[in-house]
Amino acid sequence: MKNYTRQDILKFAKEKDVKYVRLQFTDMIGTVKNVEIPVTNLEKALANEVMFDGSSIQGFVRIDEADMYLYPDLSTWLVLEWENPPQGKVARLICDVYTTQHVPYEGDPRYILKRNLAKMREAGFEKFNVGVEPEFFLFKLDDKGKPTMEFSDLGGYFDLAPIDGSEDVRRDIVLELQKMGFNMEVSHHEVAFGQHEINFEFDNALEACDNIQTFKVLVKNVARRHGFHATFMPKPIQGINGSGMHSNLSLSNKEGQNVFYDPNTENQLSNTALKFISGVMKHAMEFALLTNPIVNSYKRLVPGYEAPCYISWSDANRSTMIRIPAARGRSTRIEVRSVDPSANPYLAMSALLASGLDGIVNDLETISPVKKNLFKMSDAERKRNGIKNLPENLNEALQYFSSSALMKEVVGEELFAKLIEAKEREWNEYKMKITAWELEKYLPII
Repeated sequence: MKNYTRQDILKFAKEKDVKYVRLQFTDMIGTVKNVEIPVTNLEKALANEVMFDGSSIQGFVRIDEADMYLYPDLSTWLVLEWENPPQGKVARLICDVYTTQHVPYEGDPRYILKRNLAKMREAGFEKFNVGVEPEFFLFKLDDKGKPTMEFSDLGGYFDLAPIDGSEDVRRDIVLELQKMGFNMEVSHHEVAFGQHEINFEFDNALEACDNIQTFKVLVKNVARRHGFHATFMPKPIQGINGSGMHSNLSLSNKEGQNVFYDPNTENQLSNTALKFISGVMKHAMEFALLTNPIVNSYKRLVPGYEAPCYISWSDANRSTMIRIPAARGRSTRIEVRSVDPSANPYLAMSALLASGLDGIVNDLETISPVKKNLFKMSDAERKRNGIKNLPENLNEALQYFSSSALMKEVVGEELFAKLIEAKEREWNEYKMKITAWELEKYLPII
């Protein structure tokens, strides 16, 4: 983290000729929101004096409690290099949301992650390391600037130009991220037409989630500059692979050591790592509403398209929900493959952390890895091996979430109730929708 002071921020703004500052925050469903101020009001913002109407933001306060404050996190100062208006540059500060009593708002997703990280430290760990692999699709825009369903290219896994017709878009995204200080790892074409993946280095969970939000906004802006629409929708096209956000997780102690690594075990995973895995598997159905939060999420979690459907783990098997990448030592980690990029990262990582900690603190029994390809096992064979399915739809995920004491503790009572209300509404809207499939299937014969 960058330990900037108010004076540092004012100095940076002047040196970079910043004219506007976006005060950003995240709503309940994971959408980045902002209040933009002229740089002349920056001192006021740095004094935590900028307010906004919280009653207009999904998951925030009621209309009779509308006023809320934005408290900028000074370490998140960033000049948005992709925004370059002629009158001067634009910068951003990510903010925490506070009430009129000047206390953190309990329903702020970023505060919820901070609260869960504090519990982690109480349990004796210092750092929750997170590295994500977000996938997205690029579709062409029509002459009115609206998204079509026409792919940006017809490339496949790791293809090169000219088959990969979106190479320049990915490169521009990476260059813009590097300008802002992101440490990039790889970018490549994914399996499906028009599908892409760009990875950046792991970081402390809070910074990682801030980076995910910045990444999503940047990807959409750079894609539009090239005449494409970028979507993080998990399954925009039937019959091909969907988009995941594989989440690589580990814990470090106060000495900076990765506590998931033990060179003296057969697979070099520590007992702490195995307990963490047990906790994640125990609560997988309960946190699915946070890691896979929309109706469309469950169109991805089906057999045959590389997305995990079954609650299990392996040190190599990619059909399991949790995989252990080959790297060891400082890089030892678990990879949760069920998470998708529609998730609010602050809530998703809070749920994964709390679930893993439950496994450690309550000394859950460790679970043996699965070596077989789960997609080739029968339902009866999976049942004999005690392998359960992830929820098959949003309603099922909602039922598990609603009955989870841990998830209520993770997000807090206020947001817990609001999430249930919002997702019940989403499911009811969906289940009353007459789809093209139904009309094609039934209209001619019934």
